[in-house]
Amino acid sequence: MAAPRYGLGDDVDLFESAEGQSSASEPLAVRMRPSRLADYSGQEHILEEGKLLRRAISSDKISSLIFYGPPGTGKTTLAVVISNETKSYFDSLNAVSSSVAEIRKAIENAKKRFEMKRQKTILFIDEIHRFSKSQQDVLMPDVERGNPVLIGATTHNPFFSIVPALLSRSLVFELKSLGPVHIRRVLQRAISDKDKGLGKYSVAMDEDAIEFLAKASDGDARRALNALELGVLTTTPDKDGKIHFTKKIAEESIQKKAVVYDADGDAHYDTISAFIKSMRGSDPDAALYYLAKMIYAGEDPRFIARRIVICASEDVGNADPQALILANAALQVSEFIGLPEAKIPLAQAVVYIACAPKSNASYTGIENALKDVTENRTLEVPEHLKDSHYKGAKKLGHGENYKYAHDFEGHYVSQNYLEKKVRYYFPTEQGYEQKMKDYLQKLNGKQED
Repeated sequence: MAAPRYGLGDDVDLFESAEGQSSASEPLAVRMRPSRLADYSGQEHILEEGKLLRRAISSDKISSLIFYGPPGTGKTTLAVVISNETKSYFDSLNAVSSSVAEIRKAIENAKKRFEMKRQKTILFIDEIHRFSKSQQDVLMPDVERGNPVLIGATTHNPFFSIVPALLSRSLVFELKSLGPVHIRRVLQRAISDKDKGLGKYSVAMDEDAIEFLAKASDGDARRALNALELGVLTTTPDKDGKIHFTKKIAEESIQKKAVVYDADGDAHYDTISAFIKSMRGSDPDAALYYLAKMIYAGEDPRFIARRIVICASEDVGNADPQALILANAALQVSEFIGLPEAKIPLAQAVVYIACAPKSNASYTGIENALKDVTENRTLEVPEHLKDSHYKGAKKLGHGENYKYAHDFEGHYVSQNYLEKKVRYYFPTEQGYEQKMKDYLQKLNGKQED
């Protein structure tokens, strides 16, 4: 079902009978949604004076926009503010529930509105990444003509989730999580506003309570306002009629925070990327933080363990062979005990790998060898290395003149193992790999003798 449609200065639209006024029954986060750019908090990187989006709004030269960012950062609010600042009619759809027919109706209404009232329409589509390709294609012709002006909102990376044709016709702006200073501003405004906020309740909010909400809301203004409203409405006023909002009330109201971590979204891949890079970069504290974030968000411990195993082999390698053994043990433990206990061996493996000497020589070695196999002539197996354990092998000369290494001093003998000399593995001087390097250099010296 489509969301309410309204325009600046219109109590009732010519084509839709829905008012744009907020009511007391609506959540505080909806009532406190700013209508002017001056009241909008955050996103200075795209909205401060001189920035492209600010200039486009001020000059009423808005083209199609895609707002991309975490929940509660003000994507919908910014779309409403833009419609008010540019005196455009605001029409909204939700991609989860809207059909092609509803899209066509919204576009047709936008055309009629412009013909009869010379008013442009901003068509806001929430969760636009959920539109199919055919639904996105319906928007294209009219969006290209500039009416309606499309503003899409998504928590997913639009460069992966929106068709290139629509993306090329839109400006993409990434909205960042709000900082504590922005959340504080939003909360203080809600406490003092007597018309749309909680000003009529005479709320006395402790400094540590507002500080807690500002941080615990994790950059989500909606979550902070919901917690504030719940705390105020469920707290009994004192004898003077004041509501004393303490840190304890704040903690009870906000409950467990919802970490932005979609299983198939950017946060998932960004977090696992940062996790691996922190282990590779020998920062155990950062690696533990990302491990904790994934565990808190409900990530499959087996997925985490598999990435730890890969990192142990790719980034530690033979600089400390024990790392792979410990990582594999953590993987096996995760398979049969699960969370919450699995967090302990996972953390042990993460710290060990982060603190271990690093070498990617084995990884680069196999990459170099694969590149050689892929791009160059395939090398034949030398005759003396071919299998000689079947009837007729000797007649073919297979295995002839093969030298068994253990029959020689130091269990080594110089012989060719490829038909031409190649080198893929370059051991480093890190940890145990130094011993391997010394050993190979010693053998190379014997070959020269």
